[in-house]
Amino acid sequence: MLWTALNTFTYALVALLVIVDPPGTAVVFAAMTPHDTPAERASQARRACLVGGIVLAVFGLAGASLLEALGIGLPAMRIAGGALLFLTAAEMVTDKHALRSTDSERNAAIQTDQDIAIFPLGIPLIAGPGAMTTMVILHSQTNGNPWLVGAIEAAVLVSILVTLLALLSARFLARVMGETGASVAGRVLGVLLAALAVQIGLEGLHEAFGLK
Repeated sequence: MLWTALNTFTYALVALLVIVDPPGTAVVFAAMTPHDTPAERASQARRACLVGGIVLAVFGLAGASLLEALGIGLPAMRIAGGALLFLTAAEMVTDKHALRSTDSERNAAIQTDQDIAIFPLGIPLIAGPGAMTTMVILHSQTNGNPWLVGAIEAAVLVSILVTLLALLSARFLARVMGETGASVAGRVLGVLLAALAVQIGLEGLHEAFGLK
């Protein structure tokens, strides 16, 4: 069971890191806060990660119950989730983020003095549709096993901590990676996410049609 929990943790952590893309999110964060002080950026980063982590954890734990209440089966969720993740991956590869924050939203965030910790940083840059869908799918595979549920929630915690470190180092990452480096990293992660999305969709089709 310990080995299964470790595999679940690793799978969940890789999936979340690919979707959240901490380095890319950090570069966007640096562009959003050009005039903020280090203390202000640190405060926003901490609150954004707290909000994003809570949303992902709660959505993962309660998402299956919500689907059941709506009469939505897990195969349908896998197929829809795979399709949604594939769209997210396609946007990462083409550098168009309609499912996260739009160019107009990012530009507005750059030009305003309003707090961006909740929106668009916490949601949808950290806890976006793709990450929330992934949480539901991951939890649906645990069959309520507390070890596996704990492994997934631990993966959420680690991914959020990695994201927080990236945000706290946003200025440094922005200088090192630049727009080109962030774009290349995002595209590579997008290809990996596309493969993951196809796998999830195929599993849903197998369950829905009883394929072997």
